[in-house]
Amino acid sequence: MAVPKGKQSKSRTNKRYANYKAEAPTLVECPHCHELKLAHRVCKNCGYYDGQEVVAKKEEK
Repeated sequence: MAVPKGKQSKSRTNKRYANYKAEAPTLVECPHCHELKLAHRVCKNCGYYDGQEVVAKKEEK
């Protein structure tokens, strides 16, 4: 019967699952200010989400 000679380390075991490539996040255009933003998130530039102002921007002095 086949028996492993010794315990495999965590790093050696985890190397089996490490063959992936990280992808860049998908960016979409904000319909209000036309800046690029993450999908399904409030726009950092104008504070709008789904056509409504969700985050009020502070006035600059």
